[in-house]
Amino acid sequence: MLTSRSFLKRTRSGAVVKVVREHYLRDDIPCGAAACRLCPPRPAGPGLGLQARPSGAASSLCPEPHYLLPDTNLLLHQIDILEDPVIMNVIVLQTVLQEVRSRSAPVYKRIRDVIGNPEKHFYSFTNEHHRETYVEQKQGETSNDRNDRAIRVAVKWYSEHLKKIEDEEKIQVIFLTNDRANKEKALEEGITAYTCEEYIKSLTANPDLVDRLACISDEGKEIESRKIIFPEHIPLSKLQQGIKSGVYLQGTYRASRENYLEATVWVHGDAEENKEIIIQGLKHLNRAVHEDIVAVELLAKNEWVAPSSVILEDDGLNEDDSGNEEEKENTLKTSVNKDMLRPTGRVVGIIKRNWRPFCGMLSKSQIKEARRHLFTPADRRIPRIRIETRQADILEGQRIIVAIDGWPRNSRYPNGHFVKNLGTAGDKETETEVLLLEHDVPHQPFSQSVLSFLPKMPWSITEQDMKYREDLRNLDVCSVDPPGCTDIDDALHCRELENGNIEVGVHIADVSHFIRPGNALDEESAKRGTTVYLCEKRIDMVPELLSSNLCSLRSDVDRLAFSCIWEMNDKAEILKTRFTKSIINSKASLTYAEAQMRIDSATMNDAITVSLRGLNKLAKILKKKRIDNGALTLSSPEVRFHMDSETHDPIDLQTKELKETNSMVEEFMLLANISVAQKIHDEFPEFALLRKHPAPPPSNYDILVKAAKSKDLEIRTDSAKALAESLDKAEFPSFPYLNTLLRILATRCMMQAVYFCSGMDNDFHHYGLASPIYTHFTSPIRRYADILVHRLLAVAIGADSIYPELLDKHKLADICKNLNYRHKMAQYAQRASVAFHTQV
Repeated sequence: MLTSRSFLKRTRSGAVVKVVREHYLRDDIPCGAAACRLCPPRPAGPGLGLQARPSGAASSLCPEPHYLLPDTNLLLHQIDILEDPVIMNVIVLQTVLQEVRSRSAPVYKRIRDVIGNPEKHFYSFTNEHHRETYVEQKQGETSNDRNDRAIRVAVKWYSEHLKKIEDEEKIQVIFLTNDRANKEKALEEGITAYTCEEYIKSLTANPDLVDRLACISDEGKEIESRKIIFPEHIPLSKLQQGIKSGVYLQGTYRASRENYLEATVWVHGDAEENKEIIIQGLKHLNRAVHEDIVAVELLAKNEWVAPSSVILEDDGLNEDDSGNEEEKENTLKTSVNKDMLRPTGRVVGIIKRNWRPFCGMLSKSQIKEARRHLFTPADRRIPRIRIETRQADILEGQRIIVAIDGWPRNSRYPNGHFVKNLGTAGDKETETEVLLLEHDVPHQPFSQSVLSFLPKMPWSITEQDMKYREDLRNLDVCSVDPPGCTDIDDALHCRELENGNIEVGVHIADVSHFIRPGNALDEESAKRGTTVYLCEKRIDMVPELLSSNLCSLRSDVDRLAFSCIWEMNDKAEILKTRFTKSIINSKASLTYAEAQMRIDSATMNDAITVSLRGLNKLAKILKKKRIDNGALTLSSPEVRFHMDSETHDPIDLQTKELKETNSMVEEFMLLANISVAQKIHDEFPEFALLRKHPAPPPSNYDILVKAAKSKDLEIRTDSAKALAESLDKAEFPSFPYLNTLLRILATRCMMQAVYFCSGMDNDFHHYGLASPIYTHFTSPIRRYADILVHRLLAVAIGADSIYPELLDKHKLADICKNLNYRHKMAQYAQRASVAFHTQV
């Protein structure tokens, strides 16, 4: 059956056109109930559908077998409840899914995952295309009211439909909604309807589930009984008008770690002035939370303040004492340096909340048998959260996860609900989990749909794999890596040619052969972006079968590779460069120390050792050239822990010693990355994925210059070359480690290097390497950027076919944005892991 909707639409040029949309209705869409013989069989897809005899939690309100059907708001706000293993046999309507998708992408992703979980028995019913459940929008009816009516029609249809099933026990359908008006209408229409709270409290065997209820309070009632602390937020429509007219500024809210009464808003847009706005005082912060997108009103110049040097921590002792806050705000004002006044503003509204589940600990109330307690997040930039729980005694001393539900004007703290207990505070496993969650590192096990795209074992190289490949198994290739490395990305070879020149090859694991564009394995790798190395754990970007086996260039096994091969003279000048997909057989997997020992040995002269000596000689020339061009050699100590073999406790810590061989491998990796960057940019000037490192603003170096000056040393920062030269001269005989410390400090002064799409930027320069163009090609096992670069290079040399997304610069820019975020968070997580283990 076909129904059509028509409406009038005004075009940009002012003309009015009639748009007709066709909408197909069917009567063969199954209800999803396993016991139903009236519907056609359910098509294969995620999940198993609804159980014939619904199992799950027993409810005192509805002791009979039943299915649950939630409305949109309930699904949006109570997703933590719906994810609990106790809640099963839930019908999710198409109407609800569409609304959730448009209102919250994270919740939509979570509900799709739940629907795909066969143990949960959630069923997605396409009510908008079912002949008996589709409803037309009435004259004067809002979209919201139409959708509410569509949901009620579907509940009614299910109730009638399930009565026709010939079974001893009739299955009921319970409509769950927190919308009072919708519930009243449902009851009038004879539908069994409850609020989420009523239903969850009726689950006699699961009282703990009540703690996970999102706290959706009726602000109107609370305002009568308690003092209003915060100004009202301006509605979104008025905010957008104000931003357009320049009355308000839009930006990202960044709370201070040191002072809970201060924050900074980084204004979006290209305007140079008022880029950074200071917000001071509780009322001006106006319930914004770190990383929210907010609208700010700039204060008059005579109200501008300076960044505070006072450290203020929220003790949370008296949450209703706003006088105490005013006292603290006055301490900020008295300690103002008049010369350092900055643009100052106040938050007038929230454009987009960026709330996430927060890790932390319960600060138990002093009142005996109290249910309301404060939660203190691990991240000091997040305010305390008020939650209700009956298990405070159990949760005290535990690391828990809490989600924010809302922040009324009359409440000093936001309201939230308990989500999950992670374990005892201080426990290594628990703290690692907290660290990963707080740095948003995806670390859940790979799903079955992802693993299904792995090669079937036993795997071997086929004739088809050899197509477009060179057989380089005869070459004396070897890899040089840190001890214990199992994900070997790269291998090298060096040999003298008959014409007297030298051939050098960098061979990189051909991960893009195994990860094909657009499948679940590719999407998961793109989402993770990078492998994260913690002190005693590695969070892989790709499944272990690839990272430590099939892609890893281990010795004495045939492996697929992507090779970059140069012909050089003895001055390390490149005469020819070629790229090819290849098959290699590494002759040795060496550590840096083992490779160094071979180079230094007076007795070893085998092919691998001769190759390493050739590589090392050329690498020294390449490094000197790079440094002469102004490249920086900065120090950032990498820490290695020695673990007790039985308890896995750290028993010793050492900073990694850098040998000549570290530098040797690094030089050829840099050279390969630069060669590949030039090639893909020549072939795809608009779509190359490159990496740039912006020059830092002079003010970034203030701390470095000041530190050197304290020892009467001069650091020049007008160019990378000047900085490199002055760092080389910064020696202090009585303190030999000072030069390393200054280099570490210089690293911290640098801007973050970022991935970008060549068609979206004009500045390609890499400041740290003093290179006009750069990319990442050499670590595809642990970086997704390298996989994309491999795909571009494969197309450029005719070894693979193109796909549309590869030539979509907006899509590429979005991928780069995620990769930059993932790399930054991985870096922070690694630092936090070192900090935690050095304190254990």
